Amino acid sequence: MRIPFKDILFVLLQFALFVAFVFEVGAMRIYFPEIVFWIGVGMLGLGALVTTIAVLQLNIHLSPFPSPLPGSKLIVKGVYKFVRHPIYTGIIMAFIGFAIIADSGYKLLVAVILALLFYFKSVYEENRLMEVFTNYSEYKKRSGRFLPKIW
Repeated sequence: MRIPFKDILFVLLQFALFVAFVFEVGAMRIYFPEIVFWIGVGMLGLGALVTTIAVLQLNIHLSPFPSPLPGSKLIVKGVYKFVRHPIYTGIIMAFIGFAIIADSGYKLLVAVILALLFYFKSVYEENRLMEVFTNYSEYKKRSGRFLPKIW
């Protein structure tokens, strides 16, 4: 299977942001109130839980690349019933939560940039999924991109 250049580019940018998140810029320290700290703890925990559940539900269909694997199946049950990209959601929540816990404006900035990357990666991914799965547009109507649809 030949991996499209755009797939590789998205994964490399994502990896670069994961590496950037490890570092710290002291000048960008933000001191959050204690209540915000506990919200960060909740976001980190919930993000890790959502990511873990989504990874387990994808199982053998999991890939870091946005294009579907050959022979893969569209998963629309579990957390995927409500959210089309729960792994991205969980990672974003966990990164923002950790940035808050660490009082880090830098990590918060990296998390926001990662969220933007995940948005563009998900748009590209959904176009690829629609090429492979004829029922994807129907699935899209009843589920949210990163958060469940309320109406």
